[in-house]
Amino acid sequence: MTQARHLKPYDVEISVAAGRDEVWESVTQPAVLRQWFGWDYDGLDAEIKQIFLDEATLWAPERMGWADGSYLEVTGDDDSARVRVTREGTMPGRPEVYDAIEEGWRAFLIQLRYLLDERPTGRRRTLYLTGETTGRQVLTLAPGEWERFGPRVAWTVDADGHLIVAAARNHLDAPEATHVEVTISLFGADDSTFEAAREAWSKRWFPLAAGALVTTATDPAPGP
Repeated sequence: MTQARHLKPYDVEISVAAGRDEVWESVTQPAVLRQWFGWDYDGLDAEIKQIFLDEATLWAPERMGWADGSYLEVTGDDDSARVRVTREGTMPGRPEVYDAIEEGWRAFLIQLRYLLDERPTGRRRTLYLTGETTGRQVLTLAPGEWERFGPRVAWTVDADGHLIVAAARNHLDAPEATHVEVTISLFGADDSTFEAAREAWSKRWFPLAAGALVTTATDPAPGP
């Protein structure tokens, strides 16, 4: 736990409409992890292996932990479950401080819940949008209601059934521009459908964000 002394503590939890055993499989099996964790880029498989196989220590029942003092646990029954990721750092409680790992878990757990609640069919493919803009502009990317998961993360499902998760370095309500990451998950899309989506989202994103990038499966991970 000494490595956690200068890290921000966090506690992120989400409920899913799936049994405990299925949820545990979803956080331990690489083929299923690829359907919700992170976004497509050329190093995703290696990242999944490193985090969930090489560096994680498995404990019973349904808990895994990491060297920074964080752990993930699944609780529930045969019909529903909760996934909780927590880190017991000793930094004084300052929820306004940005922590990339904490916000990453918020975004990824939304993607896990979507996979298990909505049961989309086919392989997931993603568009990963990055750039500098305001939260107000991000929340115009798709019409309709956006649901918040903490002050920096929001999500919605567009008219085509694609999950959109936006995560910002600053609060989404802040007036100044900040680094923003938007992950759009498409399931079962063939090449032509995916390319059409990439072009459409690029046209929306590039006018809104400075330093805008759109990353897909064959691209390296963009910088911060």
